Amino acid sequence: MTVAMTEPFEDEDSGGAEAFALAARIVEALLFASTAPLSAEELARSVPSGIAIGEVLDRLAAIYAPRGVNLRQVAGGWAFRTAPDLGYLLAAEAEPPRKLSRAALEVLAIIAYHQPVTRAEIEEIRGVATAKGTLDILLEAGWVRLRGRRRSPGRPVTFGTTPGFLDHFGLDRIDDLPGLDELKGAGFIEGRLTRDLTVPVPDDDPDLRADEDPLGDLFSPLDDGDGGPHRADE
Repeated sequence: MTVAMTEPFEDEDSGGAEAFALAARIVEALLFASTAPLSAEELARSVPSGIAIGEVLDRLAAIYAPRGVNLRQVAGGWAFRTAPDLGYLLAAEAEPPRKLSRAALEVLAIIAYHQPVTRAEIEEIRGVATAKGTLDILLEAGWVRLRGRRRSPGRPVTFGTTPGFLDHFGLDRIDDLPGLDELKGAGFIEGRLTRDLTVPVPDDDPDLRADEDPLGDLFSPLDDGDGGPHRADE
């Protein structure tokens, strides 16, 4: 994809306009070549000094807004994405979307809003047991990760979301997630959840909390109270 930078930069002097146009071309090239969203800080390291990367990104976003691809903020960075109204054209070429069960969608929503959260805490919120395979599916999809171990009996593993989760669902930040009513309206959550369920302000800070320890050896024997050893994520 090569798109000429046809928009003039009239608010700059001649030298400034040339530097700004060069910066825009550099950013455009980097974003096109990248397989993952790039942050403004990463992009700023490659543009001429004195150029405000935020202005470059805003200008590029405006230029691409009416086109077949748009420049969007996703997963804390910037990336080109097919214009929403043209997505149907690529449906035949795209990889079949991953289908999640109702249980997996509920577990994913709980992890997103309540992270860091353990399997036992997920089950307490849902009010039903969670099959191990459900968590495995989310881990394999790259939307959920093992964070650490809760400082509680058995030292259970805590789960959180990944940048891939944000990217897949078109979110820039975790607090862009919808509220509980929107989740229910979209069918992500059914009435099986406990009546006193509330949706906290989500936080995907990668740093471990005060009640979390590093993962360590995931296959070390842990006593979860039933008298036998288990994998840390079981």
